Amino acid sequence: MTNASSVIKSLIIYTVCIPLAVFLGYLLTNPLDWGTFITFMLIGVVLAMPFILRFHYPIMMFFFNLGAVAFFLPGRPQTWLVGIAISYAISLTHRILNKNVQPIRVGEISRPLIALLIVVLVTAQMTGGIGFRVFGSSTFGGKRYFFMLVSILGYYAMVAQRIPVHKAALYTGLFFLGGVTCVIGDLFSVIDPSFRYIFLFFPVYSLSGAPLELGVTRLSGVSAACGAVFSFMLARYGIRGIFLGGKPLRLLLFVGITGFGLFGGFRSYLMNCVMVFGLLFFMEGLHRTKLFPSFALLAALGLALTVPFLSSFPMNIQRSLAFLPVPIDPMARKSAEMSSEWRLEIWKAVLPQVPQHLLLGKGLAMSASDYGATTMEESRASADQWVAALSGDYHNGPLSVVMTFGIWGVLVFFWLVIASLKVLHNNYRYGDPALRTYNALFLASYITKVFMFLFVVGSFYSEVTQFAGWLGFCIALNGGVARPVRTPLATAKPEKEYVTVLPSTRPALSRGT
Repeated sequence: MTNASSVIKSLIIYTVCIPLAVFLGYLLTNPLDWGTFITFMLIGVVLAMPFILRFHYPIMMFFFNLGAVAFFLPGRPQTWLVGIAISYAISLTHRILNKNVQPIRVGEISRPLIALLIVVLVTAQMTGGIGFRVFGSSTFGGKRYFFMLVSILGYYAMVAQRIPVHKAALYTGLFFLGGVTCVIGDLFSVIDPSFRYIFLFFPVYSLSGAPLELGVTRLSGVSAACGAVFSFMLARYGIRGIFLGGKPLRLLLFVGITGFGLFGGFRSYLMNCVMVFGLLFFMEGLHRTKLFPSFALLAALGLALTVPFLSSFPMNIQRSLAFLPVPIDPMARKSAEMSSEWRLEIWKAVLPQVPQHLLLGKGLAMSASDYGATTMEESRASADQWVAALSGDYHNGPLSVVMTFGIWGVLVFFWLVIASLKVLHNNYRYGDPALRTYNALFLASYITKVFMFLFVVGSFYSEVTQFAGWLGFCIALNGGVARPVRTPLATAKPEKEYVTVLPSTRPALSRGT
């Protein structure tokens, strides 16, 4: 007697699989056609759907800092945009189908994010709408609005579920170490031409055609990759675990990777590393240990041995040190000063325009002529021309907020920052002791990001991803906002008295309202 399941399998093979195989074979006769590529991509997505449905959340974590783009989609969006959209759609569908599945709710963060969403949409509506050049619109700038909207959505995708404490290292590694792939964008000139198809996925940071020369070529991808490893190691081990953990290879890796990031030639990279490390040093209480005089001695010896020879260091490393009063090559200092002067010219041209955009910001839209001006080389465009064309990118954080979204954007931004710092501080102070190094890193990094955004360099539409995404990851890791536990004390008085439990004990976590 024939098995019924075998009959069904045979029918599927004969009616679906065989015709599909013939059709795909026909398409492969022209493998370079876009229709062929899209067809195979759709079939691959369908086959991978069970995997995506199960692991969409860690995939989104990995995509968040991944230095890749989805080149097959209109506008070549970064993979973090795609990851957030897919993960949130799956989480929302799961929540609709199962009422017992609930996201982590933190009202003190949701309110400023909703207010920011309203400000963005109202400003867009009153300043020309959201137009996409890739779809033929005469108004450009839609991609920047899309960045902001998906960044806000990214917070809700992050808090759709809690990260188990025992998987904190895994998810933190996925979140940060995806950024290591940014180094691929610096390797265009050294990759064999037969393998350059990988740059369809990983954007090239320089197409000047000049060969890569270590110490001279600006390696922006290397700086991003080293910053990712720097953050992960401090989150995973803390300063104590790196310097006092009895693991010399771990220490050498941390110091070597951090130092190699200077080959990018970015002063902001060094500022960020120094500030985060300094904050963590005091947050871990190391200034009260024997490590403090040891660090002071090593710093003094390092300065005494390196300062006299700084002018012979690679040019990019010298450029990273240009903001310090140290003797470096005049060419390196001149390069850094020219960049600073150009920014100062932009700021001088923008400041007189601030009053007219206080009530209604300029928005992120731009005309076709303005877009053409932004594609000019910086050396050929004057500050006035550049400012007239820019929409939201003034190389200055506060200006990018007030010029783009007016006083309303400023109020919402500070509301979000203050609420975020309060949440991060509570998680650091009252959170699970097993997560203390992670919470310390997120608090120190957030403080540093805010400082750099306000006083060094920043662009609101592009950095709101980090403001919302990093916060969402910390909340998901802690399962909400940690609170101090209040326990009643037995006294002779009829009233109850309460005492706050110190964070040395393990307090319970409670979600925000």
